[in-house]
Amino acid sequence: MNLSQFVDFLNSLVWSKALIYLCLLTGLYFSIRMRFFQIRHIKDMVKYLLGGQDSEQGVTSFQAFAMAVAGRVGTGNIAGVATAIAMGGPGAVFWMWAIAFLGAGSAYVESVLAQIYKEERDGQYRGGPAYYIEKGLKMKWYAVAFAVSTVLACGLLLPGVQAYNIGESIKNAFGINPAITGGFVIFLLGLIIFGGVKRIGKAAEVIVPFMAIGYILVSIIIVIVNIKELPHVLALIFKNAFGLDAAFGGLLGSAISWGVKRGVYSNEAGQGTGPMAAAAAEVSHPAKQGLVQAFSIYVDTLFVCSATAFMILITGKYNVHKPGGGFYVENLPGIQYGPAFTQKAVETLFPSFGAAFVAIALFFFAFTTLMAYYYYSETSLAYLINDEKLRKTLINVLRVVLLASAFYGTIRTASFAWALGDLGVGIMAWLNIIAIILLQKPALATLKDYEEQKAKGLDPVFDPKKYGIENADIWNKIVEKYK
Repeated sequence: MNLSQFVDFLNSLVWSKALIYLCLLTGLYFSIRMRFFQIRHIKDMVKYLLGGQDSEQGVTSFQAFAMAVAGRVGTGNIAGVATAIAMGGPGAVFWMWAIAFLGAGSAYVESVLAQIYKEERDGQYRGGPAYYIEKGLKMKWYAVAFAVSTVLACGLLLPGVQAYNIGESIKNAFGINPAITGGFVIFLLGLIIFGGVKRIGKAAEVIVPFMAIGYILVSIIIVIVNIKELPHVLALIFKNAFGLDAAFGGLLGSAISWGVKRGVYSNEAGQGTGPMAAAAAEVSHPAKQGLVQAFSIYVDTLFVCSATAFMILITGKYNVHKPGGGFYVENLPGIQYGPAFTQKAVETLFPSFGAAFVAIALFFFAFTTLMAYYYYSETSLAYLINDEKLRKTLINVLRVVLLASAFYGTIRTASFAWALGDLGVGIMAWLNIIAIILLQKPALATLKDYEEQKAKGLDPVFDPKKYGIENADIWNKIVEKYK
């Protein structure tokens, strides 16, 4: 068994049906427990995007949101959606929507926990699953396991997927050797990640809105031009999602599996990475950042992933593979899946512009995700290493390793890059989802506290004494600013 086969074997264990249904059912459970807050509080989600305060230790709510979206909006939104359609059929898009809507519940819980249990290390707010597992569940070994898995996944396994697709899309559009693209990527990335979390937050704040809005606008134009096909596309998605379309017989299981897998890969709901960005924000109440992070799931999947899906499906620029070999649909002979689907879709309207536009969009999407991966790795490494001098040394080592991984990712095969990425996401999701189920009580209580204060006409402010929080000194300093 070679390395590629071994990774595929591990993926078959990690991404079994158990994890697929765990992601869906956990999101459904939290949504029901919180009375579908993702609908009730949609107005507050948008409102708090611009709230919070910048400080020496933390970033604003919008910067934390932008950092989280930077991690979520990446290769998965272009190449990942194409892969889901190719392997699961058009119905996979519905299951991506489902995991986004339900996943907002998981995203809220994990982000609130990250806020409640955050710490101040090296003059910055740090938090996430490792921190709330240790402080909330009192299980140091479990916290260490998650932190180690995050350093390995985000620092070593996941960067290759983003970098590979940057290199591939740039090659398709401009004929540039992926090795040259890889060198350019790691040069720019190095400038940012050696500047620390504040520089990452500032860069994400500028790049993320620009890239997402531009991409969505192009997709809207393509949908409008092909508006007559929209009812057919919607029917195709819903019929295939429930196995009702005879043209895609036998793909029901694949539609669910690929839709959820690529949905989780893209929006990271329950994966445990989003909470690390959430913890960096300085807000008066954890629920505020929980709502902001829940909204970031919508931005990623309901907006950006949907933009890709509609461009591909409404123009017919896709293939759908049969599980045993061959194709249900082969509209693009010689193309398996990946960014080429989207490039061909855009070219139907902009013949001399499509490939270049998608390549540039994917560059920004994937580049900001690489920034976020570094931040997640650094946060976990900061948790693992208490000695300040050693920590700073290892953080520099991490930076070099991640840059090397990103460069190597531009020249390796697509299937191996995706396999490594899926493995990293799956391991983190298992560890984090179990943790937030066990630690749900304080997260659910903060939403109730938030709603009670809102009902009294107050601007909600968190009282750590209610929950016996160990790091109450951090919250006491924050709350003083809002009095």
